[in-house]
Amino acid sequence: MNKGMQAVFAMSPGANLDAYITTVNTIPVLSPEEEKDLAERLHYHGDLEAARQLVMSHMRFVVHIARSYSGYGLNQGDLIQEGNVGLMKAVKRFNPEVGVRLVSFAVHWVKAEIHEFILRNWRIVKVATTKAQRKLFFNLRSKKKKLGWLSQDEAIAIADDLGVETKTVFEMEGRLNAHDAAFDAGADEDDDTAYKAPAYYLEDHSADPALQVENTNYTDDANGRLHEALGDLDERSRTILQQRWLTEEKSTLHELADMYQVSAERIRQLEKNAMKKLKTAMGTDMILA
Repeated sequence: MNKGMQAVFAMSPGANLDAYITTVNTIPVLSPEEEKDLAERLHYHGDLEAARQLVMSHMRFVVHIARSYSGYGLNQGDLIQEGNVGLMKAVKRFNPEVGVRLVSFAVHWVKAEIHEFILRNWRIVKVATTKAQRKLFFNLRSKKKKLGWLSQDEAIAIADDLGVETKTVFEMEGRLNAHDAAFDAGADEDDDTAYKAPAYYLEDHSADPALQVENTNYTDDANGRLHEALGDLDERSRTILQQRWLTEEKSTLHELADMYQVSAERIRQLEKNAMKKLKTAMGTDMILA
């Protein structure tokens, strides 16, 4: 973000939202001639001051759009801030030769940023990922003619109107009427309600005593067979495996080759043969680690 755009954020909708809205409403609206002149200065000469004036003069427009999304329960200042990001993107891409006003061009960018913010923050689990789901998320409420659940005919009519499948309409209606549930009980919940939290009734299979005993017996048996198999190896093969696999500071092939006055390839062959004997003796394809 360049310095001209950063300057715009110096006046952002913080704690005093009313003061921010009052301020942006006092910024004069540009005439078509003024807007075109500023847009040309930015487009052809990279004039950052022109960009700042274009953004500032359209902030009231962002406030107006952000207010239309107040029904999603998100902070109004955050919605405005995201809309301002979209406005700056629009100003950066605006071509004065196209022949349209900036406000007409910017509406798509402003709404796109607000939409993304709502979808990211409205629920813990994202409710709309596909294009059809996004379209339904922002239009289904206004299309419903009553507060109850949709009938089959109503769902078909909405699907035809928005160009989506009927099953997608029902899926989105269910998502919009669902609620997030915390995994753990809240700190302020008492014993009469805390038990409803998933953490209290989801089964922890790792805590099954039978499985714990089984795993312990399997580990003990595997360790016993390993030690027995090692004991059946000749001393050199056993030492090679111990130095290569069973110690903290493992030896290299060349270090062992120097110890036994043979080639590194011979040590590798001895190691391979010893591992094969271990696997056969233990009746498994285990690999020492």
